[in-house]
Amino acid sequence: MPGRRDDLTRLRAALTAFFALDGFVFAGWVVRIPAIKEQTGASASALGLALLGVSAGAVVTMTLTGRLVRRYDSHRVTVACAVLLCLSIALPPLTHSALALGVVLLVFGSAYGGINVAFNSAAVDLVAELRRPIMPSFHAAFSLGGMVGAGLGGLVAGSLSPTRHLLALTVTGLLVTLVAGRALLRVEPLAPAERAAEEETTAVKEGAWRRPDRRTRRLVVTFGLIALCTAYGEGAMADWGALHLEQDLDASPGLAAAGYSCFALAMTVGRLTGTTLLERLGRTATVVAGGTTAVAGMLTGALAPSVWAALFGFAITGLGLANIFPVAIERAGALGGPSGVATASTLGYGGMLLGPPAIGFMADWFSLPAALTSVAVLAAVAVLVAVATRRATVPA
Repeated sequence: MPGRRDDLTRLRAALTAFFALDGFVFAGWVVRIPAIKEQTGASASALGLALLGVSAGAVVTMTLTGRLVRRYDSHRVTVACAVLLCLSIALPPLTHSALALGVVLLVFGSAYGGINVAFNSAAVDLVAELRRPIMPSFHAAFSLGGMVGAGLGGLVAGSLSPTRHLLALTVTGLLVTLVAGRALLRVEPLAPAERAAEEETTAVKEGAWRRPDRRTRRLVVTFGLIALCTAYGEGAMADWGALHLEQDLDASPGLAAAGYSCFALAMTVGRLTGTTLLERLGRTATVVAGGTTAVAGMLTGALAPSVWAALFGFAITGLGLANIFPVAIERAGALGGPSGVATASTLGYGGMLLGPPAIGFMADWFSLPAALTSVAVLAAVAVLVAVATRRATVPA
């Protein structure tokens, strides 16, 4: 019906805005980390511990947000977390010690983790309603928002203090939340929390309710492991790609910085074309093709003898990894609902946390190029897992 189609169009636009806002705000914070480090006077190790606040807050909150979404619905939780995210981004410049920075980053990380589970849950419901694999388009919006946020942050870094810059992000974010949030809250959730709660209560009274069966839980964890394998690559590329180009291939600092840009741009392009790929190839073939491409790209990027060949390899890696994470989250959500999204997201972001330190240890033991080949190894693992679970179906 026309009214229903309008609601779904409005819902898709609102969710896209929140995905883009998430990437924009997070990237704006990342580009000001050096200035915040100088302001707090933190050593490299102290800053590293403080930055773990983002990760710790996100991972802990992700495990709780699935329950909140089931109780209050994904739309309201998305808006609430967006408000907290926008407010908390203004806090880091107000700190003057590594300890205080770590505390406020716990708040920021909690909001970041919460909104990721909430809007991914809403996106999973929309994918099921439309019966089209549009999940990559939402993650493309996140990537685009991140690129814009990083670009603008770099432009204003020399003229605006971190306090003014991040306060501007707060104001901008709250305005976007006001507009997109009103649109989102006007659309009834596709899986209303009240109905789910009533069904659960009735089932409990009848003695019929039980946790998802073991096979479903195992499949959700499996898709989470696929997300982990690909997020590991994203974290490794963000933290070690530029160093590899500069240290091992004698690239200039400016050219080395282009390494992650090539990776991120290729990933964005890959996600923008993800829906078409999924419609033509299907989920398993898309993951297998993407993982195989990432293996070839990362081996080229890590072992190539020249800068330009390495940059080409990084771009190919970004194209290959682009759609694996969105597909894994969507499949986990279709199987396990908001709790499935929470589980897969927690494992996925755990991989992003695991990547940088793991690469560092392996670089000390062997070499940085050898350590970076672990990204290719885990991409191959994602391919094998995808093939092994190709017959997994979503319960009716």
